[in-house]
Amino acid sequence: MPADQSIRRTVVVADDDPGVREALADLLSGDDRLEVVAVAGDGIEAVATCLEHRPDVLVLDVHMPQGGGEHAARELTRLQPGLVIIAFSANVDRVTRRTMLEAGAAAVVAKDAIAGLVELVAGEAT
Repeated sequence: MPADQSIRRTVVVADDDPGVREALADLLSGDDRLEVVAVAGDGIEAVATCLEHRPDVLVLDVHMPQGGGEHAARELTRLQPGLVIIAFSANVDRVTRRTMLEAGAAAVVAKDAIAGLVELVAGEAT
């Protein structure tokens, strides 16, 4: 089924590791339902990039410089209501999960659970 450009979800990927950032952007761009419009390398850049590009979804590393994921999620929840924030971290414990959900993330995903990330970003996961 060909992708209809009008229904593609736009995505920003924010991670301080350039390799992870590129891999995530490539993974998500490989799905016809998604369009990665920008990437960011820290919390402040994530906020500015989202405000500039107004994506549908932000895939956000929890632990980054310049305020990190928690700060970025709180700011964007306030400044860009309706943005779906998916927090992404190598270590997802109860405290991290609760902190990110309270900051405005819709979901918190462990980096080793990458298989389900595309469906979650595309809005297909429950």
